[in-house]
Amino acid sequence: MNISPTEAEEILADIQRMEQKTRHAIASGGTTITLIVTGAVWLIGFVCTQFLPEISPYVWIGLSILGSILGTLWGFRMGQRVRNPEFGATAKRATIFWLLLVFYCIAAIAIARPTDGKQVTTFIILFIMIGQLSMGLLISFSAVWWALPITALALVGYFFLPSIFYLWMGVLGGGGMIAFGLYIRRRW
Repeated sequence: MNISPTEAEEILADIQRMEQKTRHAIASGGTTITLIVTGAVWLIGFVCTQFLPEISPYVWIGLSILGSILGTLWGFRMGQRVRNPEFGATAKRATIFWLLLVFYCIAAIAIARPTDGKQVTTFIILFIMIGQLSMGLLISFSAVWWALPITALALVGYFFLPSIFYLWMGVLGGGGMIAFGLYIRRRW
């Protein structure tokens, strides 16, 4: 089968249009909001933990509740835009998955008995990233790859920068998520 140069150009233009549509769908989807909200929670929470450890548990509780409410509201909003009859079932399975992951994270922490807050935090970060990777592999590959650098940052901070671990995770982990979410939203 011979393809003329004009036909080849048209096929390449179609591929580029499809790539742009895919990027736009990702940019307007929930991934960017998740990155920005989670990044803001991490930025504020970890910086507070670094510099105001006595009040940081209360800050984390408040931020976690606020982030959960925002995420739930955004999920309902996205669910109304999606016209897939299986969306409800998928959302239910995802919720059950995350609840079970929280249970297993708590169980792992109870068994391992970390000796300090950095160990507990690193356990939690690793479980969150395992969850993100799992959901991404099952639902949307666009949600997979950003969890890998966050995992690497957590491990580098834990092993090589323990004195500034929380600041490291706040600025690079949380700030990085915010920056990446904004980049995707604006550039894609």
